[in-house]
Amino acid sequence: MENEVLQAIKTRRSIRSFSENGVPDGLLEAVLEAGTYAPTGGGKQSPIIIAIKDPVYRKEIACLNAEVMGKDTNPYYGAPIVILVLADGKASTFVEDGSCVLENMMLAAHALGLGSVWVHREREIFDGEKGKALLRKWGLPETLRGVGALAFGYSNPTVKLPATVARKSDYIVKI
Repeated sequence: MENEVLQAIKTRRSIRSFSENGVPDGLLEAVLEAGTYAPTGGGKQSPIIIAIKDPVYRKEIACLNAEVMGKDTNPYYGAPIVILVLADGKASTFVEDGSCVLENMMLAAHALGLGSVWVHREREIFDGEKGKALLRKWGLPETLRGVGALAFGYSNPTVKLPATVARKSDYIVKI
């Protein structure tokens, strides 16, 4: 069976090389809004979505993420926008809630001709003092816990997208 949503799910790829072209505000808003329609435990909408366009904050968050890894790289692949997804750590489903938000935004980005890749280590960043200091600076509660982030923007047109990997034969079990 085929339809546009199923096709988007099957053709979305993780993008790790981005064009320097900025993303029009309307497309960014559409992707962010798609995140707000993700299902959340009890409908409580525990996540917070933070879109970082400012190069100073993108660099700061990249340095904090690289520090967690013990490396000197940009974990967000130089993307023009980093989208953080944090959630209320008091919510028993904060990881699941934030994960659904991230997936909605990745699919929306792909459907709109944009690229993204899920990046980890936001939990370690925002559980630490430097992350808590950022939350205070941004006027956000320190009870927020990191779930993940998206490196987000237009794909670098000179880099070929990865091919679809065959699905493993025992992925689905019917009982």
